[in-house]
Amino acid sequence: MREGLFDQALDGHGGLIARIVSAHERDPALREDLRQDVALALWRALPGWREECALRTFVARVAHNVCVSHQRRAVREPPRGELSPQLDAATDLPDAVAIDNDLRRRLSAAVADLPAALREVAVLGLEGFTNQEIVDTLGLSSGTVATRLSRAKAMLRERMGQAS
Repeated sequence: MREGLFDQALDGHGGLIARIVSAHERDPALREDLRQDVALALWRALPGWREECALRTFVARVAHNVCVSHQRRAVREPPRGELSPQLDAATDLPDAVAIDNDLRRRLSAAVADLPAALREVAVLGLEGFTNQEIVDTLGLSSGTVATRLSRAKAMLRERMGQAS
């Protein structure tokens, strides 16, 4: 059962994990290491999942906790590189792909420029998490999540508008 649930978590939520990791680590090699650390942490944590929350929320919480621990260890190191602007597009039309990739690149850059506290809630909000799921994932109060989401959205709107 553990292997099946682990496979389900990685297959179903691999993109979520990658985006959470990307929000916390700019260096591509370190991002890959961090993704592997998240996978190991999931392997260890899944037997303790009691289905009190959705698997997606559980996966996001584990990924968040691993990333926060990673950031605490690396807090004295300067940033080593840029966030990857590459996000896969699921369309065949070249113009749509180009527009979508440009928008994703600009959004990734805008998210990367947010302060860490706002970046955390913005990434989960962009993943479609509800406020309550963000509360459960990050262990914050609902008021804090609402405030941070509001500020993050305002900053993203401003930055995306300036880039137009």
